[in-house]
Amino acid sequence: MAQKAHSLSHTKWMCKYHIVFTPKYRRKVIYNHYRGSLGEIFQRLCSYKGVEMIEGHLMPNHRLLSIPSRMSISSYMG
Repeated sequence: MAQKAHSLSHTKWMCKYHIVFTPKYRRKVIYNHYRGSLGEIFQRLCSYKGVEMIEGHLMPNHRLLSIPSRMSISSYMG
């Protein structure tokens, strides 16, 4: 995994967000039924919104994302 900083004319940044997707009441049913397709769904969402997925293989609900500074976390999630 390369550690690269993004830059503009006067700033440099390297922001990584650890996002945890938790189902309501932490029900395990989502992991049993959709475990195989969760990774594909998250990859499609990241490519659609222009977000780089750094890691996403540890658990089905944990993702490490690099969200651009032009986008807030709430706009990615919403």
